[in-house]
Amino acid sequence: MMDVARLGPIHGSGSKRIRLPNDARLALWVCPNVEHYEFLPDPGKTRNPWPRTPHPDILGYSLRDYGNRVGLWRMLEVLDEYRVPCTASLNAAVFAHYPEILDACEKRNWDYMLHGMYNTRYLWNLSEEDERDAIWQSLRLFEKFTGRQPAGWFSPSVSHTLRTPDLVAEAGFQYYCDFYHDDQPTPIRVRNGTLVSLPYQMDLNDAVLFARSCEGDDFLRVARDMFDTLYAEGAEACRVMNMAIHPYISGRPQRIRFLDKALDYILSHSGVWLATGAELTNWYRDSLLRGGDEEDNNVDQT
Repeated sequence: MMDVARLGPIHGSGSKRIRLPNDARLALWVCPNVEHYEFLPDPGKTRNPWPRTPHPDILGYSLRDYGNRVGLWRMLEVLDEYRVPCTASLNAAVFAHYPEILDACEKRNWDYMLHGMYNTRYLWNLSEEDERDAIWQSLRLFEKFTGRQPAGWFSPSVSHTLRTPDLVAEAGFQYYCDFYHDDQPTPIRVRNGTLVSLPYQMDLNDAVLFARSCEGDDFLRVARDMFDTLYAEGAEACRVMNMAIHPYISGRPQRIRFLDKALDYILSHSGVWLATGAELTNWYRDSLLRGGDEEDNNVDQT
């Protein structure tokens, strides 16, 4: 069973907390999920990445490959228009398969949260040593292309285990996105080091919405409704809103305008801080060092 204490303090909607930079009411961080799905992946022990049979699943593979070939570039036009500093949820192998995506991300100085090697290689049912090796393999490949350590971790296809936070902190990551338990950053108790959980809201994840037969207008409605509530609450306590978007979904021609409208609506309000995951984590830790409330000062709960 999950040790609830490791998820950090409980944040009530009316609690007084540290303030966002420049007294912003809400921090928005936008996460394009830049992923690669293997053509013939190992079926694995828990889930077949391509449930259609027989393999290869040409339909499933090509739909996702569309995102890297077409959808991402359409999406970049919208993100560039609003000057959004993105945090890519990145499968490390993308940079090996698509050097043009590496160039595009680096040109824009994107932040990264590593999303494993491929989105078809899961952490479920791995031994601790095998899971550690999977994390380090993706980290080494990322460092090969960028020369840097990524700030964040989000497990491939949300396939984390109860050990993942410990192993991620051990590998030097600063923030983590496999929990969906708060609208503010929170500390996570790990065996060694420190780790911050950032809000990664599945409610506004286009892959989740469209899997439920939602469409672009539903995405826009959810984005507006989520923003309105968090923005109102942000007058009293900091709130973080995440927008997780997939190029093979929101980058489709019939949906891209809804991403445009959502950003236009949110950014028409004052007091919105467009942040990256690394910026949010650094702000949160710096704020605690300056003296947040007593409960929040316990970031390192080892």
